[in-house]
Amino acid sequence: MTATGLGWFLAILVGALAGWIAALLMKTRTGLLLNIVLGIVGAGVANFLFGIIGINFSGIIGSLIAGVIGASLLIALVRAVR
Repeated sequence: MTATGLGWFLAILVGALAGWIAALLMKTRTGLLLNIVLGIVGAGVANFLFGIIGINFSGIIGSLIAGVIGASLLIALVRAVR
């Protein structure tokens, strides 16, 4: 497996874990695919928002934290729109 392939695999794994943790924290029931999407998109959203104020996340733990925060924000946003 190449480094790029490992990067994608690791991003999906961390995204799934972040989405799952966010779903537990927000007390919502989502499936594996939605957890992965929430975690990955949430990490991107959180990195962007925190980057604006000068906070940067790096490494696996940083990505996990950003993913949980971002996924939780996305879940809260969806709940507010409904």
